[in-house]
Amino acid sequence: MAKHAFQAEMGELLKLMTHSLYSNKEIFLRELISNASDAIDKFRFLHLTDERFKEEAWQGKINIKIDEADNSLTVSDNGIGMNEQDLIDNLGTVARSGTKAFLQQLSGDAKKDANLIGQFGVGFYSVFMVAERVDVITKKAGEEQAYKFSTEGTGEYEIKPVIKEAHGTVIYIKLKEDAKEFLDAWRIKEIVRKYSNHIAYEIMLHYTTTEYEGEGDECKEKKVNKSEQINEATALWTLPKSELKEEDYVEFYQSLAHDSEPPLAYIHNKVEGTLEYTTLFYIPNTAPIDLYRADYEPGVKLYVKRVFITDDDKELLPVYLRFVRGVIDSEDLPLNVSREILQENRIMATIRQHSVKKILEMIKGLEGEKFDRFVSQYNKVMKEGAYLDFTNRETILEILRFKSTHEEQMLVSLQEYLSRNDSEKKEIYYLIGDDASQMRHSPLIEAYKKAGIEVLLCDDKEIDAVVMPSLGEYKSWRFVDVSTVEPPSQMSEEERQASSEALKPLLERLKEKLGDAVKEVRISSRLADSPSCVVKDTSDPMAGMEALMRQMGQEAPKVPLILEINPTHPLIERLKESKEDALLDEAAHLLFESAKLAEGMEIEDKAGFAKRIMQMMQKAI
Repeated sequence: MAKHAFQAEMGELLKLMTHSLYSNKEIFLRELISNASDAIDKFRFLHLTDERFKEEAWQGKINIKIDEADNSLTVSDNGIGMNEQDLIDNLGTVARSGTKAFLQQLSGDAKKDANLIGQFGVGFYSVFMVAERVDVITKKAGEEQAYKFSTEGTGEYEIKPVIKEAHGTVIYIKLKEDAKEFLDAWRIKEIVRKYSNHIAYEIMLHYTTTEYEGEGDECKEKKVNKSEQINEATALWTLPKSELKEEDYVEFYQSLAHDSEPPLAYIHNKVEGTLEYTTLFYIPNTAPIDLYRADYEPGVKLYVKRVFITDDDKELLPVYLRFVRGVIDSEDLPLNVSREILQENRIMATIRQHSVKKILEMIKGLEGEKFDRFVSQYNKVMKEGAYLDFTNRETILEILRFKSTHEEQMLVSLQEYLSRNDSEKKEIYYLIGDDASQMRHSPLIEAYKKAGIEVLLCDDKEIDAVVMPSLGEYKSWRFVDVSTVEPPSQMSEEERQASSEALKPLLERLKEKLGDAVKEVRISSRLADSPSCVVKDTSDPMAGMEALMRQMGQEAPKVPLILEINPTHPLIERLKESKEDALLDEAAHLLFESAKLAEGMEIEDKAGFAKRIMQMMQKAI
């Protein structure tokens, strides 16, 4: 017998399962049944493709046994089973997204937090909401030795060799005194029908009940052992849509996605012809918690002729649709299709292409509150699609919504933007930043606001900085970053030249004071109210490198800044006449630093900035 310590964060997780999530403890059965179903899926694949198992008389089944006398519940399956290393990897540690990520997402709302259990791959541990001890007896298909994993949910667990005839897993749960509700057959049936009704394998319940024989004084009670199937055991996606109700789709989704909420939308599609396949896709009402994690869990399962193939292939749908949950079932792919073959397979490529179009059609068809909910949850990730999926770019751009100078409270579509702006010039103006409320007051858009030109405010800076410059056009309208072009000007070219000549000495002095901090100081036609602004030098090779580095997920190089000043601002007029060198030095830095702050940029010398403000205030007072 070998004793092992749980990984460091497991103690906190087990404590949470024992105490904090108690109000929704029934979900432990959902998780154990889901794990059993996955294990059967994996063996079924072997049974059909591996010569060692083809002759075995086998049919996938999950058994639940109630033992009132022993105060225990047993959940068993005849799936692929585990060996000693599998037990350590799967039960002794938390695989994939991990305990820490799970714990970081907890909100304190027991119902919501319980819903996270299955999503983070920590479902087995939910058993400690009801168990004072758990024994897992398991044998891996194709191996001789079976093992028993035992723990009381404290700091350690034991693994020892045991004898077990058939492959599969048996989970024995010694129930706590306050968990006796799970010895009630009716309660178990209720939970299975609620969470696991459409598990594709029979779920059999075995229990003892009391029956009565005879009448009157002759009536006698006797204990009778019962066994009955308590789920429908149908692959729901294979059923005709006409036979399915809304609640059927919702129940299947909640089982598939480990979600307590109903989905926002779903689409069920069967294709017959050159290729035959069925798809059932769901959009969760709330974005998956690992949506922006590099190690996100894909949500689509691939089947071939109802045989489970994989649920962890990120190539089944484009990465920007990683929030989608569902099933793809192909009649044409080979059962032994590998991950490498999937990536290059023509059949899979066609299914993927058609699936993406169907999902985007579903999203476009959302209306009212449902569409608003989609935008609130998925607008940012859909921007990735506008960058990555050139084939469907126009459809994705129709779905996207943007903040705008035209509407302060509402998001606008590109079609709405087009309907309100210059149809001859055909330019879509946008500004990228961190905070839309701050961007509304940016000096860079003062001239646009004065001219009544709408500007889109793109405040998902990390992704917008990559996506927006890549878009090119939408319906022949060109996307234009207002920070990289000259805005509409009230000043003629002659006036501009004259103003520039008159201010030339000041521009040179400001550049001298700022040194290498700026590449150039020049007059601006984009400013109406502010004395200065900063823009990036788009002609510099580093400007192109910045976008490229961001696309690669690397730290972007600094692009040289240009300081632009407003030739009509009273402050600039006063500085032009000033002969005081120390004052000009302070003013140069304040013009530059305040312009950077207005664009949400960091200033390096914060203490120096504060000191200059104080000195200016002293002089003014």
